[in-house]
Amino acid sequence: MLQESLEFELADPSSADYWMKMVKCQDACPVHTNACGYVTAIAEGRYEDGYRIARATNPFASICGRVCGAPCEVNCRRGDLDSPVTIRALKRFVNEMYGPESGDYSHYHAGANERMLSPNRGAFERIAVVGGGVSGLTVAHDLTRLGYKVTVFEAGSEAGGMLTAGVPIYRLPRDLVRAEINAIVSMGVELKCNMKLGRDFTIGSLRAEGYKAIFLGVGLPKGRKLPLPGSDLPQVLDGMDFLRAFNEGRPMELGRRVVVIGGGNVAFDVARSAVRPAKVPMADAQSDMERTERIAYDVARSALRMSGDKEIHLICLEQRHEMPADEIEIEEGEEEGIRLHPARGPREVLHENGYVTGLRTVKCLSVFDEHGKFNPKFDESVIEDIEADTIMFAIGQTSDLSFLSPEDGVETERGLIKVDPDTYQTTASDVFACGDIAHGPRLFIHAIASAQIAARSMHDYLRGTRTDVVVRKRWLPADYTMVSGWDQFQRQNPPALEPEARAATVNIVEINFPEAEARKQASRCLRCNINTVFDTSICIGCNGCVDVCPENLIRLIGLERLRKDSFLMKIASESAGISADDLQGYSDEELKELGAIMLKDESTCIRCGMCASRCPTQAIKMKRFDFFRECVTINAPNPKIHNYVSPPLVQISAV
Repeated sequence: MLQESLEFELADPSSADYWMKMVKCQDACPVHTNACGYVTAIAEGRYEDGYRIARATNPFASICGRVCGAPCEVNCRRGDLDSPVTIRALKRFVNEMYGPESGDYSHYHAGANERMLSPNRGAFERIAVVGGGVSGLTVAHDLTRLGYKVTVFEAGSEAGGMLTAGVPIYRLPRDLVRAEINAIVSMGVELKCNMKLGRDFTIGSLRAEGYKAIFLGVGLPKGRKLPLPGSDLPQVLDGMDFLRAFNEGRPMELGRRVVVIGGGNVAFDVARSAVRPAKVPMADAQSDMERTERIAYDVARSALRMSGDKEIHLICLEQRHEMPADEIEIEEGEEEGIRLHPARGPREVLHENGYVTGLRTVKCLSVFDEHGKFNPKFDESVIEDIEADTIMFAIGQTSDLSFLSPEDGVETERGLIKVDPDTYQTTASDVFACGDIAHGPRLFIHAIASAQIAARSMHDYLRGTRTDVVVRKRWLPADYTMVSGWDQFQRQNPPALEPEARAATVNIVEINFPEAEARKQASRCLRCNINTVFDTSICIGCNGCVDVCPENLIRLIGLERLRKDSFLMKIASESAGISADDLQGYSDEELKELGAIMLKDESTCIRCGMCASRCPTQAIKMKRFDFFRECVTINAPNPKIHNYVSPPLVQISAV
């Protein structure tokens, strides 16, 4: 019987690991957001609690409610039964009520998780953060709360990085981005825009100005191109440059027939942006009449597109079912008129008199070899030429490290900044880096997670301490009541504009859930922190739980059938007080007489509680496993961080 405790106990992570992994959504989230917690709160109508839980470990909860790649949904246990819970969209539902986009920063400030900050404070040392994107602002968020004076240097006219430059405006409102960034700045962060590293300042000048530690979050600003014949023509564009210009309202000139090369989300961002009219910021319109005229023009452009005025093609190496883009991106792209050419590899940009006329492609037989490495194979005899006036590459991103000098002491490898993977400290002891510039393109949520580690490492570097993350846990009786019909509810994605309307506007295409639908979708959660706990000492082996289980995942199996399973036989030997060797010497009849083992497949358990209700001896109970992570500080140097600065003699506490 598992111990029941009303107080949180410090747990050995290895012993708690099994039960934490039962909550698959939280385990899959790089910042360990308690998705089960906020989804349950929404189902019960506790929306403020839901926001607080969603915000706790994520300084960009509102943005992640719109554009997160949602590894929580990919791993959601409900997906093993039918379809995952709409976790990301439900986050948006509560963010719009209480997040920075509501105009009130108080919930944002109050919701920050203090447990994941080191318990000792900084001494107001000056920290320089280069890059106002997700990773840089996360570092600024954490270190400011720890008592440091943080200045963020942003090369652009406003902060946001890929949030403003790379994410299409029809997916992420810029007012929302500004609101969440302003919420961070309001904590005391100094933000300096139009300040580019290598042009306006250097790492050396930051050191000379007294910054005690420097963080590099400069991202990967440049797109990749393939060295195809004809790829140097002016009508062959970098998809990232196109997105950046489009999002800023200064779109590049495109031809009538556009081919986008790439099969990921960025490729669809490029293609779906190319479908849409150029953005004219409403703030630039001088009158309601001009706004009306603009909308009419957009609708007219849409009608032309839908009737064949513009063709947007997308080619990629992968077959349709292998494409790395999210399924919703592919489906909505096709609805908007994007024509897919899967399993095609680009070979040559066709042209006449200096102008692009098309793209020659060949059939791609496979993308990866037998070892799982990228090694595409082609059938060069199967050729398809796609007519085009403009070609855009969206096959990846590269760095621009021209700002580095030998005096900085920051080494690079494979076009990225070289860092310690555990601490994100570079080869220069006072310089740290993470996000895409350190580990290549990943999801926004990965950049946030790595930045939180980098912030702790910078704190340890300056304080001469070691910060560890521990797990605290407890078991509680579970009040487990589910809405009637919860197991029959089907997943519904958030509503979206109709394809014709989507293609005619740069406004947000995804609509927030109505309250009733949000609660219904949230009630699909299986509440995986609830577990069936067995007390074998009072089990009478009646098989009632086996009979009642709707998923047929509980089995009572005689020991004679488990002879070849060394793990289960070891458990049986320990329970029976018989050595494993002696037990193996028993005949099948003797093992059958000795007993049986109750097996339960946790991977498909829907937490219905029927086994606990059916058990006549209460040998099965429903219990909730509560746990959280917490930072603890050891007043000794972290052996993984080199060249400490001596901590001050007097520790100053922030007011």
